[in-house]
Amino acid sequence: MIAGNIHPMTGVAMLLSNPHALRTHYPADLAAIMNIQHAQASRRWLAPWKELASAATPLYVLPDLAGQLQLACVHVKDESVRSSLGSFKALGAPVALIRQVLRLYPESAITPEDVLAGRHAQLLQNYTVISATDGNHGRSLAAAARCAGCRCVIVLHAQVSAEREAAIAAFGAKIVRIEGNYDESVEVAAQMAQDHGWQVISDTSYEGYEDIPRDVMQGYGTIAAELVEQAAGDEGRSTFTHIFLQGGVGGLAAGIVSYFWELYGANRPRFIVVEPAQADCLYQSALYGRAGRATGTVESIMAGLACGETSPLAWRFLQPAVDYFLTIDDELAIEAMRKLATGSEDDIPIVAGESGAAGLAGLLSICDSSICMKQLGLDTSSRVLVINTEGATAPSVYRELTGVAAEMVLSQQKNWKDAHHGNS
Repeated sequence: MIAGNIHPMTGVAMLLSNPHALRTHYPADLAAIMNIQHAQASRRWLAPWKELASAATPLYVLPDLAGQLQLACVHVKDESVRSSLGSFKALGAPVALIRQVLRLYPESAITPEDVLAGRHAQLLQNYTVISATDGNHGRSLAAAARCAGCRCVIVLHAQVSAEREAAIAAFGAKIVRIEGNYDESVEVAAQMAQDHGWQVISDTSYEGYEDIPRDVMQGYGTIAAELVEQAAGDEGRSTFTHIFLQGGVGGLAAGIVSYFWELYGANRPRFIVVEPAQADCLYQSALYGRAGRATGTVESIMAGLACGETSPLAWRFLQPAVDYFLTIDDELAIEAMRKLATGSEDDIPIVAGESGAAGLAGLLSICDSSICMKQLGLDTSSRVLVINTEGATAPSVYRELTGVAAEMVLSQQKNWKDAHHGNS
């Protein structure tokens, strides 16, 4: 049965309201899988890792953009500076690797923080992890594996650029190339793991494989924890009325919505998930009420979101929590990248990669339609959050799409901060 209200939009494939979205306390069965306590533990374990910035990523306010969109406030959480790895994925794969090592050696006196410090490298020297990736997850896993002292194999599909491959290989990972798409690379990685006795560390769940994807998603709770600290709302209610989240297989969105839902219960923000029109697996899942597949080519400039199959585990969290599913075309993502790069007198310039700008692209598309704004309850009292999930992880692609080098935008950002005395 097809559910929800569907709205075709200019520059956007579709907006779908989700009739299964709940405004209740966080369900106990979901809390048994992912919860704030485990998210906080993951955050503590990652804190000393040398590949991560020591401080929380910045939460910027864009008052000029908010005025243009007739909103009270637009916030951008900038994950591009989370790590030299360039994206939020630096929070997922490392946590999953730590938790897997703890499962492997339950009788050993292994301190979680010691794993990424390399203090158990001798124990792990013959251990091999493998994953398929569009780029960022594989780069983070390769970095974590090198720090831990284990081996790493990364499977790349045909659409992953040579630039992203080189960034992964720089951490010592063995690269395996295939001719197919992302979903086929997931299958190849699973088969290679079975053939060689390696361990898959993936953010995509499938039958019989849920523990590690859960750990990856739980790592993303660090973003939510920082947001709660950076923008404390009234007791029992979030500062943000609406949160736009990138889609992909659903892992990031599940990690964020679970945290906010558990913390705020029925007072949680409205969640809107954004994905490419040609990689609409979450939209299709919402349409038919089960974890499903994309209907398009799954080829998009938003490489990190070019996924054809929903993670069934992530869907368990998204189906009851996400209020709207939205698909956008590539041009909208490029427009959002350029808008963030340009900034304004009062809006700080921000480097956002193709997937990083998707949340803002979704917001811009909604605000282009008074009907859709009304449906989502977006008005002059709305306080909206988008997350810039990545920086210029492929610098040449960034320059081609925005017309400016990432280094130039960062220079402009520094000048803006100097002019505003560091305020944002």
